[in-house]
Amino acid sequence: MPDKFTFKYAIIRLVPKVEREEFFNVGVILFCKRKKFLDLKYHISEEKLKAFSSEMELDVINDYLNAWKLICKGDASGGKIGALELSERFGWLTACRSTIIQSSKTYSGLDSDPQKALEDIFNRHVL
Repeated sequence: MPDKFTFKYAIIRLVPKVEREEFFNVGVILFCKRKKFLDLKYHISEEKLKAFSSEMELDVINDYLNAWKLICKGDASGGKIGALELSERFGWLTACRSTIIQSSKTYSGLDSDPQKALEDIFNRHVL
């Protein structure tokens, strides 16, 4: 049986009207220190977005979440945040904020494959 590793994750939420505090889940970000893994997966349902807000542009939201993806990868185009150590990047991405893209509190899990865990959590909480 393969070794299992602890990981942390948060659900990424889209909050089209921050003042109403209504949201829907669009992604998952997962961090596993022992495996040096930090990644996110997201999908925005255009139908849900239109039901919540007709003013929001899907392309703009995708641009923001793609920037989060670059930060996860530690890509130079992720800016100063992308240059931080893995756990600091996870902390920054999951920090409490009052913008249209927010994350849930962080949760812990145990799995031998962080990529599989990311897929499982994404399928359960987003799709």
